[in-house]
Order: sequence, then C-alpha cells, then structure tokens
Amino acid sequence: MRPTSSTANFLLILVLGSIVLREGSFIWIPLVWGIFFAFALYPISLWFEKRHVPRGLAIFLAIALVSLFFLSLFYLLLHQMIGLLQDIPEIQSNLEGKFDRYYGDLALIFGDNFLGIQKDSSLLSFFQSGNLNQTLFSTGKSLTLMGIIPLYIFLLMYYKDFFGEFLLRYSRRNNDQILNWVGDSGKVIQSYLVGIVRVTGIVALLAGIFFYVMGIKYFLLFAAFIAIMNLIPYVGVFVSSLLVILYVFLTTDSLVYPLVTFGTLWGLQLFENNVITPYVVGSKVKVNALAVIFAILIGGWLWGVSGMMLFIPMVGVLKITLERSEKLKPFAYLLGDDVPVSEQSENFWKLIRRKWKSEDQK
Repeated sequence: MRPTSSTANFLLILVLGSIVLREGSFIWIPLVWGIFFAFALYPISLWFEKRHVPRGLAIFLAIALVSLFFLSLFYLLLHQMIGLLQDIPEIQSNLEGKFDRYYGDLALIFGDNFLGIQKDSSLLSFFQSGNLNQTLFSTGKSLTLMGIIPLYIFLLMYYKDFFGEFLLRYSRRNNDQILNWVGDSGKVIQSYLVGIVRVTGIVALLAGIFFYVMGIKYFLLFAAFIAIMNLIPYVGVFVSSLLVILYVFLTTDSLVYPLVTFGTLWGLQLFENNVITPYVVGSKVKVNALAVIFAILIGGWLWGVSGMMLFIPMVGVLKITLERSEKLKPFAYLLGDDVPVSEQSENFWKLIRRKWKSEDQK
C-alpha cells in the first residue's frame, strides 16, 4: 500500500502544482523573470557596492545600464522601423497587384471560383480590417504588463539579505547546503542568460549577412526580428520567417528570391536548433538536449512564450536541487549531460538484447 500511496501523492502534487502554475501565470511569470534578472544583474550591482555606492543606487545603476544597452539597440533599429512603416502603403499596393495577377493566372486554369477562393482574399481583408490593430494592441498590453519586472528586480536585489536570512533560519542544520544551492542556482541562471544572448547574436549575424547579400532594404531590422523571435521555439520562427518571406515576395519581381529566403531561413533554423542552441544553451545549464526540449514543451503549455524560455534554466535549478538528495540523485543524473559508458551499463543492455533475441526465437 505504501508505494501506491506515494505514487498517488506524487500525482496529486503534480496535478495541483500544474494548476497553480498555469492559473497563476499572471503572478508567477513576472516574478520568475524578476528572480532570473536579479541573479544576472547581481554582479554589476555588487561591483558598485564594493566602491561604496549605496545599495539602492547601485541596483538602480545596474538596471539602468542594462536598460540603456537594450534601448541603444532599439534606437539603432528605429530608423529602419520608421522607413518600413512609411513603405506600408506601397507594400499593400504591391500585395493587391500581385494577388490580382496570380489569381488571374490560376483562375484561367481552375476557374473563377477555384477551391472556393474569392477575389477579396482573407489576407487583404486582414490588412484592411482592424485585425492587425487589435493584434498590435494585445502585444502592447503584454509589454505594458512586463513593466512590473524591473520593480521585482529592484526589490529582490534590495532585500537579498532578508531572503538569505529567511533561508538560513528555515534550515539551521544545513546552512552550507543552502548557500551552495543558492550559489549554484545563480550560476545556472547567469550562464543561461549569457547563452541566450550569444545565440541571439549568432542568429542575428547570420541572418543579417544573408539579408544584406540578398539586397533587402531593412536587413538590420529583419535580422533582429528573426533573432528575437527565434527565442520562441517553433512558433516564433514560423511567424517571423513567414513575414520576412512575404516582404521579400512583395518587394521583388521574381519567385526565386522568396524561395531562396525560405530555404535559407529553414536551414538556419535547423542549424540553430540542432547545433547552436543545444551546444551553447544546453551546455550552459548542464542539462541534455532531450530535457531542454521537454522543458520547452511543458513551459509553453503552462506559461506560453515566457515558459518556453524560463523553463530551461528552471530545469537546471531542479537538477541542482535533486542532486542535494541521495534518494533523488538518479533523477538529477537523468537530466544531466554527462553520459559515461560504464561496464555495468553495457552489461545491462547486453541482457536486454539477449532477452529480445530469446523472445524472437520463441
């Protein structure tokens, strides 16, 4: 009865925990982002504090410097963003012209109402209706809600001694273990964020070179767009690639350019998923590629886009936590990237193969 009871308790905790994480995503997502960035910005804040800068001012300077860096990047892209917005009427005109032309060619072959498609396409109605404005409004609302993250970062860093004292009082007998766990978790989070920045930079560089060679007018903007959306696995790459291919199709006279763009972006995505991200990000958090993919899927189910990015370092923290328990160490090994081939493991699989052969002979 004891194993059954333990299994039932585990499943109950798993289900209830999933409900709490999913239904409380509005609370948990900005808090977890705040925790992660607090760990990442702590070395900068500590550098200021060592130079006799008050803690509040040191934290503010750390947040301000990082914000200034990203705002500078945004400013570099602002000119191209304004130019693209000014070209929208021309792009829409090209869209209508090409749609009429290709629709007429296909109508000669399949008839005026082939496959039930009307001439006033849904794509045109999307651009002409308020759907695009509604989408942009929803995106702006989400970005506005993220404004609470800097407040979380400041408060978490300012009260770090308060939280440290709480952890020490909560577990007086295992102070060293608590300190080691916090230190290792901070390293995982910092390493993951560094890995994400590197992946984004590599993808932006490769995409920018390709767009520049192709002669795309706003190559810097589209390269940054591809790289940032690439942080959202599967969905982000599909949406960003579709928009870029559509732009190339509308601004060029040959179908060769959008086809080449499609093939290049697809190849870049395969290279990034199978080489860059598992090597850079997966190695930083010291979990294997299978655990990374599994974390992305669970995170996307629970927290959407944020979960896809947050659950990777959270798996690394979970691995560190499991390593602190003798009973749970095998599960930590299952998440890790250290795969030694031991004699015991080889004997295990030899027995499995012998069993399969004996069953096949029967």
